[in-house]
Amino acid sequence: MKPNIESNDFEVKVDKAKLKEKLTSTQYHVTQERGTERAFTGEYYDLKSDGHYHCVVCDAILFKSDEKFDSGCGWPSFYEMAEQGSVKMRPDHSHGMERTESVCAKCGAHLGHLFNDGPMPTGQRYCINSASLKFQGKSKGK
Repeated sequence: MKPNIESNDFEVKVDKAKLKEKLTSTQYHVTQERGTERAFTGEYYDLKSDGHYHCVVCDAILFKSDEKFDSGCGWPSFYEMAEQGSVKMRPDHSHGMERTESVCAKCGAHLGHLFNDGPMPTGQRYCINSASLKFQGKSKGK
Protein backbone atom coordinates (compact mmCIF):
# COMPACT_ATOMS: atom_id res chain seq x y z
CA MET A 1 0.00 0.00 0.00
CA LYS A 2 1.41 3.35 -0.97
CA PRO A 3 0.80 5.97 1.75
CA ASN A 4 -0.40 9.42 0.86
CA ILE A 5 0.50 12.70 2.53
CA GLU A 6 -2.84 13.66 4.01
CA SER A 7 -4.62 16.46 5.85
CA ASN A 8 -4.93 17.04 9.59
CA ASP A 9 -8.65 16.13 9.73
CA PHE A 10 -9.16 13.37 12.29
CA GLU A 11 -12.24 11.38 13.24
CA VAL A 12 -11.59 11.40 17.00
CA LYS A 13 -10.93 14.66 18.82
CA VAL A 14 -8.85 14.09 21.93
CA ASP A 15 -9.20 15.82 25.29
CA LYS A 16 -5.61 16.62 26.33
CA ALA A 17 -6.46 16.80 30.04
CA LYS A 18 -8.07 13.35 30.02
CA LEU A 19 -5.15 11.96 28.02
CA LYS A 20 -2.69 13.21 30.64
CA GLU A 21 -4.60 11.11 33.19
CA LYS A 22 -4.86 8.04 30.92
CA LEU A 23 -1.36 7.89 29.43
CA THR A 24 2.09 7.65 30.98
CA SER A 25 4.24 10.76 30.67
CA THR A 26 6.25 9.09 27.89
CA GLN A 27 3.13 8.03 25.98
CA TYR A 28 1.75 11.57 26.23
CA HIS A 29 5.04 13.15 25.17
CA VAL A 30 5.37 10.86 22.14
CA THR A 31 1.76 10.94 20.92
CA GLN A 32 0.81 14.54 21.70
CA GLU A 33 4.11 16.44 21.63
CA ARG A 34 5.70 14.53 18.72
CA GLY A 35 8.37 13.09 20.99
CA THR A 36 10.63 10.07 20.48
CA GLU A 37 11.60 7.39 22.94
CA ARG A 38 15.25 6.34 23.11
CA ALA A 39 16.27 3.52 20.76
CA PHE A 40 16.17 -0.03 22.16
CA THR A 41 14.15 1.05 25.22
CA GLY A 42 10.56 0.62 24.00
CA GLU A 43 8.36 -2.25 25.06
CA TYR A 44 7.77 -3.58 21.53
CA TYR A 45 10.97 -3.01 19.56
CA ASP A 46 11.90 -6.71 19.72
CA LEU A 47 8.48 -8.30 20.39
CA LYS A 48 7.89 -11.29 18.13
CA SER A 49 4.37 -12.31 19.22
CA ASP A 50 1.47 -12.74 16.81
CA GLY A 51 -1.20 -10.03 16.94
CA HIS A 52 -2.07 -6.41 16.20
CA TYR A 53 -0.62 -3.09 17.27
CA HIS A 54 -3.24 -0.51 18.26
CA CYS A 55 -3.06 3.23 18.87
CA VAL A 56 -2.50 3.84 22.59
CA VAL A 57 -4.76 6.92 22.39
CA CYS A 58 -7.85 5.70 20.48
CA ASP A 59 -7.34 1.91 20.10
CA ALA A 60 -7.43 1.93 16.28
CA ILE A 61 -5.60 -1.02 14.68
CA LEU A 62 -2.45 0.39 13.03
CA PHE A 63 -0.09 -2.50 12.25
CA LYS A 64 -0.05 -6.31 12.16
CA SER A 65 2.74 -8.48 13.51
CA ASP A 66 2.94 -10.19 10.08
CA GLU A 67 4.35 -6.94 8.63
CA LYS A 68 6.82 -6.29 11.47
CA PHE A 69 10.54 -6.81 10.84
CA ASP A 70 13.82 -6.30 12.67
CA SER A 71 15.41 -3.26 11.07
CA GLY A 72 18.12 -2.97 13.72
CA CYS A 73 17.15 0.66 14.41
CA GLY A 74 15.86 0.09 17.96
CA TRP A 75 12.20 0.90 17.32
CA PRO A 76 9.38 -1.34 16.10
CA SER A 77 9.51 -1.39 12.29
CA PHE A 78 6.76 -2.37 9.88
CA TYR A 79 6.80 -2.49 6.08
CA GLU A 80 3.05 -1.89 5.76
CA MET A 81 0.13 -0.45 7.73
CA ALA A 82 -2.70 -2.75 8.89
CA GLU A 83 -5.20 -1.41 6.36
CA GLN A 84 -5.05 1.27 3.71
CA GLY A 85 -5.69 4.56 5.48
CA SER A 86 -5.08 3.40 9.07
CA VAL A 87 -1.98 5.61 9.21
CA LYS A 88 -1.69 9.10 7.70
CA MET A 89 1.49 10.79 6.62
CA ARG A 90 2.47 14.44 6.80
CA PRO A 91 5.65 16.37 6.09
CA ASP A 92 8.00 16.87 9.05
CA HIS A 93 10.69 19.55 8.73
CA SER A 94 11.78 19.50 12.38
CA HIS A 95 15.37 19.11 13.56
CA GLY A 96 16.71 20.45 10.23
CA MET A 97 15.60 17.32 8.36
CA GLU A 98 12.97 16.49 5.78
CA ARG A 99 11.06 13.43 6.90
CA THR A 100 7.59 11.96 6.66
CA GLU A 101 5.73 11.77 9.97
CA SER A 102 3.33 8.87 10.60
CA VAL A 103 0.20 9.62 12.63
CA CYS A 104 -2.89 7.65 13.60
CA ALA A 105 -5.53 8.33 10.95
CA LYS A 106 -8.31 8.20 13.53
CA CYS A 107 -7.01 10.57 16.25
CA GLY A 108 -3.80 12.15 14.90
CA ALA A 109 -1.48 10.71 17.57
CA HIS A 110 2.18 10.92 16.56
CA LEU A 111 3.52 7.41 15.91
CA GLY A 112 6.93 7.90 14.33
CA HIS A 113 8.24 8.31 10.78
CA LEU A 114 8.17 6.59 7.41
CA PHE A 115 11.40 5.89 5.52
CA ASN A 116 12.02 4.37 2.09
CA ASP A 117 14.61 1.84 3.25
CA GLY A 118 12.42 -1.12 4.21
CA PRO A 119 12.17 -4.63 2.79
CA MET A 120 10.12 -5.72 -0.17
CA PRO A 121 7.32 -5.94 -1.08
CA THR A 122 6.89 -2.22 -0.17
CA GLY A 123 10.43 -0.94 0.37
CA GLN A 124 9.05 1.13 3.25
CA ARG A 125 9.92 1.24 6.95
CA TYR A 126 7.41 2.62 9.40
CA CYS A 127 9.71 3.42 12.33
CA ILE A 128 7.27 3.58 15.25
CA ASN A 129 7.61 4.49 18.93
CA SER A 130 6.53 1.67 21.25
CA ALA A 131 5.00 4.34 23.50
CA SER A 132 2.41 5.12 20.81
CA LEU A 133 1.31 1.48 20.56
CA LYS A 134 -0.70 -1.05 22.52
CA PHE A 135 -0.20 -4.69 21.50
CA GLN A 136 -3.06 -7.16 21.41
CA GLY A 137 -2.02 -10.76 20.87
CA LYS A 138 -4.09 -13.14 18.79
CA SER A 139 -6.02 -15.60 20.90
CA LYS A 140 -5.24 -19.23 20.28
CA GLY A 141 -8.19 -21.05 18.69
CA LYS A 142 -9.54 -24.36 19.94
